[in-house]
Amino acid sequence: MSEPSTKDSVKTAMTYICGECHHENEMRARDPIRCRECGYRIMYKKRTKRLVVFDAR
Repeated sequence: MSEPSTKDSVKTAMTYICGECHHENEMRARDPIRCRECGYRIMYKKRTKRLVVFDAR
């Protein structure tokens, strides 16, 4: 029964980039918002690799 909860925690991990040192950090929902390298608190979400298309009219 503990296996689905571990899959959910791995699934919800997102990659963020530090605003100061540009180090990539993997964070989950309840993790503190802080860079693991320098301690900076401004993080940027990494851009998706999926194609994003908008219709301009």
